[in-house]
Amino acid sequence: MPRASSRNKQLIPDLLAPGLDLVFCGTAPSPISFKARAYYANPGNAFWPTLYAIGLTPERLAPQQFPELLGFGIGLTDLNKTEVGSDHELTPAAMDAASLHSKLRQFRPAAIAFTSKNAAALGLGVKAPGYGRQQMLLEGAVVFVLASPSGRARSFWTLAPWREAAAFVAERRRLRERAA
Repeated sequence: MPRASSRNKQLIPDLLAPGLDLVFCGTAPSPISFKARAYYANPGNAFWPTLYAIGLTPERLAPQQFPELLGFGIGLTDLNKTEVGSDHELTPAAMDAASLHSKLRQFRPAAIAFTSKNAAALGLGVKAPGYGRQQMLLEGAVVFVLASPSGRARSFWTLAPWREAAAFVAERRRLRERAA
């Protein structure tokens, strides 16, 4: 069952800064992530090993190291900043796509990657997005829809859209290095 937090305090704070290469957006923290106060903290979640496997981080980070992602041009947020639980346990009214859009306008990341089709459907306002890079932009950001890294979604797992997002970031990093 979802647990609500104080309206003034996020369960796990956003990790956002101006001009990031990529922001990952999920639906809400799991109970394990909430307890750890870290994104994707469930040991069965493939998020952290995947970031390393696709080259977005030079080493495998522990969930508690999530603030270090800013140094790699990566941010984190969730659509629901007030509840904890699996998607089916969350209150639809707490899914705040308008707040996500506002954050994208404020911080202007190059891309946003939804870490599940459900998060993408809610954030984009579409019924059934496909995996990978989308045709549309969201508040000026390139959009990727990724397979959920949750252990509960393992039967739907595919690394291909994650690699596509990583290639986008790698190209931005190459361009920056050339310009420096």
